[in-house]
Amino acid sequence: MTLTPVPPSPRGIEDSATEPGLKGLLDLLGDHPSFQQLLHTLASPGGSQPLGVLDAAKPYLLAALWHHISKPIIVVVPRPEDARSLYDHLLGYLGDQAREVYLFPEPEVLPFERILTEQATCNQRLSALAALHRAGGGSPSSPSLEHKAPIIVASTSAAIFKTIGPGTFREGCHSLETGSRLRVSDVLERWVRLGYQRDDNVESPGTFSSRGGILDVFSPNSSLPVRIELWGDEIESMRMFDPGTQRSVATVDRIEVIPAREILPRLAPPDAIEDAIRAMDIGGCRADVQQRFDDDLESLLAGTIEEDLALYNGVVNNGGLLEHAPAGSILVLDRQDDIRGEIGELTDRAEHLRSTREQGGDLPRNFPLPQVVWGEFVESAAPLHRLPIEPWAEDTGGLGFSSTDSYFGHPGRFAQDLPQLLQEGHRVVVVTRYPGRVVELLSDAGIPASALPRLDHAPGPGEARVVSGFLGRGWALPLGASALTIFTDTELFGIAKERRSRSRRTVRREAFLSELVPGSFVVHIDHGVARFAGTIQMDSDGEPREYLVLEYADADKLYVPTDQLARISPYVATTDRPPVLTRLGTADWSRTKERVKHSAQEMARELLDLYAARQVTHGHAFSPDSLWQQELEDSFPYEETADQRRTIYEMKYEMEQSHPMDRLVCGDVGYGKTEVALRAAFKAVGDNRQVALLVPTTVLAQQHYATFSQRLSPFPIKVEVLSRFRTKREQREVIEGIRSGGVDIIIGTHRLLQKDVAFKDLGLVVVDEEQRFGVAHKERLKQMRREVDMITLSATPIPRTLHMGLSGIRDMSTIDTAPEDRQPVKTFVSQYKEE
Repeated sequence: MTLTPVPPSPRGIEDSATEPGLKGLLDLLGDHPSFQQLLHTLASPGGSQPLGVLDAAKPYLLAALWHHISKPIIVVVPRPEDARSLYDHLLGYLGDQAREVYLFPEPEVLPFERILTEQATCNQRLSALAALHRAGGGSPSSPSLEHKAPIIVASTSAAIFKTIGPGTFREGCHSLETGSRLRVSDVLERWVRLGYQRDDNVESPGTFSSRGGILDVFSPNSSLPVRIELWGDEIESMRMFDPGTQRSVATVDRIEVIPAREILPRLAPPDAIEDAIRAMDIGGCRADVQQRFDDDLESLLAGTIEEDLALYNGVVNNGGLLEHAPAGSILVLDRQDDIRGEIGELTDRAEHLRSTREQGGDLPRNFPLPQVVWGEFVESAAPLHRLPIEPWAEDTGGLGFSSTDSYFGHPGRFAQDLPQLLQEGHRVVVVTRYPGRVVELLSDAGIPASALPRLDHAPGPGEARVVSGFLGRGWALPLGASALTIFTDTELFGIAKERRSRSRRTVRREAFLSELVPGSFVVHIDHGVARFAGTIQMDSDGEPREYLVLEYADADKLYVPTDQLARISPYVATTDRPPVLTRLGTADWSRTKERVKHSAQEMARELLDLYAARQVTHGHAFSPDSLWQQELEDSFPYEETADQRRTIYEMKYEMEQSHPMDRLVCGDVGYGKTEVALRAAFKAVGDNRQVALLVPTTVLAQQHYATFSQRLSPFPIKVEVLSRFRTKREQREVIEGIRSGGVDIIIGTHRLLQKDVAFKDLGLVVVDEEQRFGVAHKERLKQMRREVDMITLSATPIPRTLHMGLSGIRDMSTIDTAPEDRQPVKTFVSQYKEE
């Protein structure tokens, strides 16, 4: 039996798409009379000017505003998804200046929950606060770096959620310089008070370590941790280092350390806390809550357990994001009425939760809300220059932004119309994820063009540029006798990938034999299953030797020399049920090994027959990718991860071979296995072969049917679903379509494996979660493997399937990198309540 080798990945398959750089466009708006008037208004004390702007042009306007003004800008939008979209677009326009663009995320916890905010979220919020304090001169900064005032994007829920007070934050910030002196004990105590956690290895923000004359600290506002080397009590050197390799990256002369958490009770102003406590009605609380909210401030705060810090957020923290904005900052309110409505809904929800907890005795009466209400929000916004932006109905700001024409489905018409636009003096910029495709399109129309990785200089009148990057939608802006016109993938191809691929460190975990601990179960190759009881020193031939003590059934013990560790392995099982210990001096273990040996031989014989048949079977070699295949893959609205790209490449390569494919695609939920299957299905249908997608449940069948139908709607492909949700008549019609070839892709449950279902020309079978099918179903699948290409998708493959993949018997691809911004599943155990 020979296995077909998978070729090396094509050059550049691991490369991430470059970030767009469009800062060359920002200077153009500076000469616009209406924009100059806007700058003048915002520079005036208390300046405020409502503005109506096309949604697609808002990121450009804000980027240009930040480019032309030297003040911090805070942009508040109604919902979290609005904030993330705006943040992505701002990064695209500002290019290498994007380090001063901050996303201020919202905590993922409900009000009054005794759950701390995720540390990564906390780090982002603190970094944004540090940027505001640096711009206002209230936080130390490195003189070796030139910092421009930041632009901060926040959703309504993020902006109003109470955070560390400005005074507390300033008190916690401190800087360290080379050559300065310090007391190690004082610095370590201060870091603990600032919320830092001590760790052996500093790998994540908010941690520190101390080893003799070396201090490591990772401040949330830094991209890398810093190693401080001391000579006595003097700082001799400071170096930034890679947390993964622990190797130095650069030497620095000064660092800034900021608080590591938003809730720091021991640094909060005592008067503010005492006032908040005094306003609460403590008398009606249960005894344990009464003690927790005692009038004595020390007993309230010094004894606080970690999960209670989130509960104390309303007491310790006394303001939202706007309290940290320096004087003269600009506050942009995108859809102010929606923001006000969002604050009202969030306040109602928080008050309802507070009332429920008060009635249950979990909170004292009048406990402060952990968020700012509308009146407080307006009050904190009063000292700032305000720029309300409303949905574009008519251009109330006189800027003149307008939408561009759409060429969806007919990109060739864009190449035909472009010469006319250039003749009229338009400055045309095409921002695309597919620059090569656009350049080829223009070249075919006789228009010379080349793709740029970034745009540092704006095109002149009558010039066009193709830039690699991402924008959601295009727009046009009149500029005197000419105009600036932006086209994106949305206008040209009808799609735009929503996320950018950012550099990430992919950690591949190898399997290691864990250190043995007393009580764990092990297997001795000669004596069977035992419980490890520890080690013991005994004399052997007059020399002390160390032995492992293994306990067997009937209290028997076996002493194994440490030089025979190779004969012992950890016990691995598919359930948590403890194993039955082997009895020493009996044939139990010998019989067990014989049974396993016989089963392994049967499995090996079965697999040899199956895979030998697959190797000699002349299957269908699918054709190379077509233009339609490229269009389908370009319509994927997200950026593929490196693992996805590699898996898709391996899958396509095998489909183009002459023997049937049998590949296991293993990856967690939400990692992109379905997209791999969809592209394989499209490739099969492109060669007029049918595809069957087999799933274990009707709900999953409907989900896949919706996904495939939506993605394949622009193409002449018939997708159907076969499950108990369909009527008898509908099932008969679908089965007839499968038999006649009218159905190209059929998605169904085990109903697809019944005898009345016959395919005209089946070319690919995709099985989702094979481990959830029965024995009879797997026998039918086993027969299919001899004849057609097969892909098995699984997040949790059964041990046998996984072993076949890991040992090389079956081809396997793993997708172990999560998509950018994928939200992890979080599970909390809490007290049951009726509401």
